[in-house]
Amino acid sequence: MATMPSAAQDDLVGVITKDHREIELILAQLQLGEGTPQHRRDLADHLTTELVRHAVAEEMYMYPAARRVLADGDDVADRAIAEHAEVEHILKDLEGVDATDRQFDDLVGRVIAEVRHHVVDEEQQVLIPLREACGAEGLQELGRMVVRAKESAPTRPHPSAPDKPPANLILGPGVGMIDRLRDALTGRDRC
Repeated sequence: MATMPSAAQDDLVGVITKDHREIELILAQLQLGEGTPQHRRDLADHLTTELVRHAVAEEMYMYPAARRVLADGDDVADRAIAEHAEVEHILKDLEGVDATDRQFDDLVGRVIAEVRHHVVDEEQQVLIPLREACGAEGLQELGRMVVRAKESAPTRPHPSAPDKPPANLILGPGVGMIDRLRDALTGRDRC
C-alpha cells in the first residue's frame, strides 16, 4: 500500500485511507483462505458491503472534487471510476457463487488484485494531489460528506447504476435503503 502523509482523521484523506486500511484487513483474511465456507462467504459479503459503500461515496464527492481542482482530474476520475466498475462486476459475479466452489477463490483473487492496485493508484494520483490542491477546510468538508454518503450508500453491487452526479446523488440513497433492508431480512453482513 502507498504511504500517505499524515492526515486529520476526519478529513477526506484520513477518511479514505482509513477505509483503505480496513478493506486491506478484510482482503488479507480472505487471501488466507482459512475458516469455514460460511465464514469465507460472510467475509466476502462484508468486503462487498465495504467496497460498494466506499466506492459510492468517492464517486459522489471525491472524484467530482478531483475533476474541479486537478489539472488531469477528468482523466484521473474516469480511470478510477472504470476501476470501480470492474471491481463491482467481479463482486456481482461473486455474490452468486458458493464459497465451496473453485470460482469463489478465483473471483476473490481477482478482487484482491484489482483493489490493491486501485488503492495504490488512488492514494498517489488522487489523494496526494487533492491534499495539495484543497485547503484544510475543504478537505474537512469533503471528509464529512464522504462519511455521510457511506451511511446511506448501497451495500450490494449494482454495476449498471449511475456513477456520476447528479444521477448517483439522487438514486444512491434510495438503492442503499433497499439494500440495507435486504441485508437485515437475509442476515447478510454478519462480520
